[in-house]
Amino acid sequence: MSIQRKIALVTGSAKRLGREIALDLARSGWDLIVHYGNSRDQALETVEMIERLGRQACSIQADLAIDAHINGLIGQCVETMGLPDCLVNSASLFDFDTAQTFTQQHLDMHMRINVGAPVALARDLHRARIQSGQVYDHPAVVINLLDQKLSNPNPDFLSYTLSKAALDHATILLAQALAPHVRVVGLAPGITLVSGDQTTDSFKQAHTMTPLGHSSSPEDIGHAVVYLAGAHAVTGTTLYVDGGQHLQPSGRDVMFLTS
Repeated sequence: MSIQRKIALVTGSAKRLGREIALDLARSGWDLIVHYGNSRDQALETVEMIERLGRQACSIQADLAIDAHINGLIGQCVETMGLPDCLVNSASLFDFDTAQTFTQQHLDMHMRINVGAPVALARDLHRARIQSGQVYDHPAVVINLLDQKLSNPNPDFLSYTLSKAALDHATILLAQALAPHVRVVGLAPGITLVSGDQTTDSFKQAHTMTPLGHSSSPEDIGHAVVYLAGAHAVTGTTLYVDGGQHLQPSGRDVMFLTS
């Protein structure tokens, strides 16, 4: 039996960039599973927004730092809506540290959420896909949100950067290991939303510091996810959507280059 329904699980889709990704997928005909950690009210708002677009949606809570939550998430999706055809690993820990303030605990938490959870979810999607016994028109897809700074490294956000570098390599290894049932791709945004203590004015200035004169918008990232979700011959590679930001070397994270 051929499965035509398109279901996407987007982690961290209650708000910010994850929400925009979920909404763009909904506009393109996907039904959505909205994952959240602590933002229940925002997750319900996202579900309502998706339903107003004419698609089905539900919300599922899971703490991506807890193994039992991660290991049960794909199963919950199947029980609640169905087996996802697309997994977007958007949820991410982004806490500041440097080599001078580094702690093992800080690194461990970044690795658990930013690498361990995406890899485990990809594993479980692959396993469920095989065990379903269904015949599919195309492979499922895992889209890992990375970062342009992997091609333009600087020492800020050390633990975060190390975790995204690990996820970058995991994207290639998973693409090799999970084919032909699941393809795995990376998507590397530039500076897209105001983060941390950054002001609105400094964000606007930083956003222009690229060869194209602008970095990525949430809409740019959402559109790129929709493309990758339907690009059935693309696997094991990363799409940079950053206005060329990764082409400009910098000694500091771009959010610190303005005042």
